[in-house]
Amino acid sequence: MKHRLFLFDLDDTLLDFKASERLSFVRTMQQLGLHDGIDELFLQYQAINTALWKSFEAGGVSKDFLKVERFRKTFQSQGIELDPAAASRLYLESLPETVVLIDGAEHLCKTLAGIGEVGIITNGIESIQSRRIACSGLGEHISFVATSESSGYAKPDVRFFEYATKMARSFVKDTTIIVGDRLDADILGANRFGIESCWFNPGRLANESEARPTYEAASLHEILPSLRELAAA
Repeated sequence: MKHRLFLFDLDDTLLDFKASERLSFVRTMQQLGLHDGIDELFLQYQAINTALWKSFEAGGVSKDFLKVERFRKTFQSQGIELDPAAASRLYLESLPETVVLIDGAEHLCKTLAGIGEVGIITNGIESIQSRRIACSGLGEHISFVATSESSGYAKPDVRFFEYATKMARSFVKDTTIIVGDRLDADILGANRFGIESCWFNPGRLANESEARPTYEAASLHEILPSLRELAAA
C-alpha cells in the first residue's frame, strides 16, 4: 500500500453522528420538560443546524454563535418558549455519551495505524470531539486530531489542511489520503490541497458537485482492500 498518512473525517465517517445527534436532541428536550412533537422539532433543528454550519464553514458566523443560535431559531420557528442557551449546554453535554461507531471503524483505524499514521480532521467543536473520540475507543489508534477551532480555519480551506498535516509525524502528499463523507468539505478540500481522497458514500449518492474523489466506498469495510488492490495494480 502506497499510503502512509490517513486523514479521517469524524462525523458520519467513523462515528454515526446522525444517530448520536438524534439521541442527544431527544434527551435534551426531555430534560427541558418537552415530551411532545420532538420528532417534528428535530427535523426543523437539523435544517437550521445544517444551514448554520455551512455559514460557519464559509466564515459567516462563529462557532460560539452557532451553538446557541441553532436552538434559538428552532424554538422560535415552533413558538416554543425554552432557553436556547440551556438547550445548547445540555445537548453538548449529552453528545459524548451517545457515541455510535459506524460499522468497521475500529478495525479500519487499528489496521491503518499499523501501516502508517491515522489523523482526524474535523470542523466539529474541539472539546466535544475529544470526548467523543475518547468514548468511542478509537483514541489508541489515532495519532492526532486537527480541529477548525485550533487551526483557525475550516474545511475545505487549504490552510486547515496545511495545519493538519504539520501535526503528522511525516507528511508526503503522494502518500496521504483523506477519507470523508462530505464532498463540499473533505473531498473538495483534498482537491484544493492536492492530495488523494476517498469519498465515503454509504447512500451511493450521485456526485453532482465540483469535488472529484480519487476513490469511492459505500462501506468502511471496502476501503482497506480497495487501497491494497489499487496499490498493487
